[in-house]
Amino acid sequence: MKDRRIAACAVMMAILGAQAPAFAQDAALPTVAKPAIFLDSASPFGTPSAKELDPAGVKMPVLAFEPNGTEAQDFDKYYYFRRDDTDFATAYADIRECDGYASGLTSGIGYQQVPYPYSGTMAGAVGGAIGNVLAVAIFGSAEKRKARRINMRTCMFYKGYQRYGLPKDLWTEFNFEEGIGHVGEERRIVFLKQQALVAAKAASNGEALGL
Repeated sequence: MKDRRIAACAVMMAILGAQAPAFAQDAALPTVAKPAIFLDSASPFGTPSAKELDPAGVKMPVLAFEPNGTEAQDFDKYYYFRRDDTDFATAYADIRECDGYASGLTSGIGYQQVPYPYSGTMAGAVGGAIGNVLAVAIFGSAEKRKARRINMRTCMFYKGYQRYGLPKDLWTEFNFEEGIGHVGEERRIVFLKQQALVAAKAASNGEALGL
């Protein structure tokens, strides 16, 4: 049990370490071809229910596409995970754990003092509050989405999964992004189960992208 806790902590530290460049471009992550695996890492989020681990009724999304020469520029955002010799239940447990690490992130954008002489007045306070809300909605949401992508990529990489690129229109059929809002649990499970089915059963499509 102690070894499992240490392994889980190692995964968490690797992911937290990846948050530092989260506010730079996703593509700035180092390109590493072969995943390094932390074996037997115990999830701090508990074991998924038997219903969640049942692949019955899960629809395999469309992954095949004809490259047009432009979609690869967005493969840092749009992709699927895949690992050889992996069953659905294992893939789902891995994705669920990594989703847990990547959820509820903060954007790093806090309250900013209003830069004008009326900041101490009621009007200045109200104006500053509105400005900060807008800043978080516009910029904070984008940074949270970026941080989530980086954390998911890092976590799944250390579990031995490779990434394969997809066009955005195919990706959105079984994935989601979280900024300021939060995806509901029922909808979240549907998407995560599809991602797990892909990770366990889909064929590799194109070149593995690494981390």
